[in-house]
Amino acid sequence: MFNNKKPLITTNMKTENHNGQPSLNMISEGTHIKGALETQNDIRVSGAVDGEINSKGKCIVSKTGHVKGNVSAPEADIAGTVEGEISVSNRLILRQTAVIKGDIITKVLLVEEGATYDGECKMNSGTTNKSTEKKNENSSNVNKQGIKY
Repeated sequence: MFNNKKPLITTNMKTENHNGQPSLNMISEGTHIKGALETQNDIRVSGAVDGEINSKGKCIVSKTGHVKGNVSAPEADIAGTVEGEISVSNRLILRQTAVIKGDIITKVLLVEEGATYDGECKMNSGTTNKSTEKKNENSSNVNKQGIKY
């Protein structure tokens, strides 16, 4: 019924409530969504999502939350389970109850004692230069006399 390649839920505008606070999308406990989520705002997952989450705001996966798919956001705070790659351009927090099964790409990583993680972690400023990487790779095979080995 739903194609995982198309967003199931999309919000196009950052909105504020009557107090001037940013809007927050919530997937409540007991709710199960199949398909991709895309939002311009923060999102909190306390239920289950089978599909990727792409947020322009903060992504929060609560202790009861379960995501089977990639997560992409500027910031994320994970206390539940994520099975997929987590790509965060700024700061990722893994709470003590977090269970991560997938790779992490982030600038800043905070991990509380008790969090479990199975995957690779890449930490950088978000930019890589392939020519610089190749140059560094080649120069590592040269000794002090300039002889390649």
